Amino acid sequence: MDRLKEAIRRQGTVQSGKVLQLDAILNHQVDPELIMEMGEEFARLYRESGVTKVVTIESSGIPIGFAAAYKLGVPMVFARRKKTLTTDNDSYCERVPSFTKGIVTDLMISKKLLSSKDRVLIIDDIIANGDAVRGVIRILEQAGCTLVGLGIAVEKAFEKGAPALREAGVRLDSLVRVASVDGSEVRFTD
Repeated sequence: MDRLKEAIRRQGTVQSGKVLQLDAILNHQVDPELIMEMGEEFARLYRESGVTKVVTIESSGIPIGFAAAYKLGVPMVFARRKKTLTTDNDSYCERVPSFTKGIVTDLMISKKLLSSKDRVLIIDDIIANGDAVRGVIRILEQAGCTLVGLGIAVEKAFEKGAPALREAGVRLDSLVRVASVDGSEVRFTD
């Protein structure tokens, strides 16, 4: 997706060699028009897959997940990272390490929101090691859902997450694939 690549070149910053900060694009501020284009692209890729729900991860996956769900005409569910007073105690929960935060967090989805009849498309903003996505996949397995695929806005192709998921047989579509980050330069594949 050329428009996303251009936004990353203009507004993304590289921190500590491997961390690509996209606060001005995906993680703190969003361009609604770009987000809706991303949602449309994921809808185009998965329209024929019989998706009944889009699942994403709090918080940066929410805008893209919403856009894809809207374009597909299905509900969106997001995995919460923090338990609140209103969090359903009857929830699926998985512990996952966070690549960018450097901590272990919980992912929770209420059991009322998933069923064995659901055909789920997972949407996320960035994949590096893939730990958070694997946590969501484990939740979907517990719920008996069918995973139709994984839509990623930005794939760090130089990290192990996406290749490992593809090798495990998961359909994974990325809008852009980052080949490397060197100093302040971001290089894309394709």
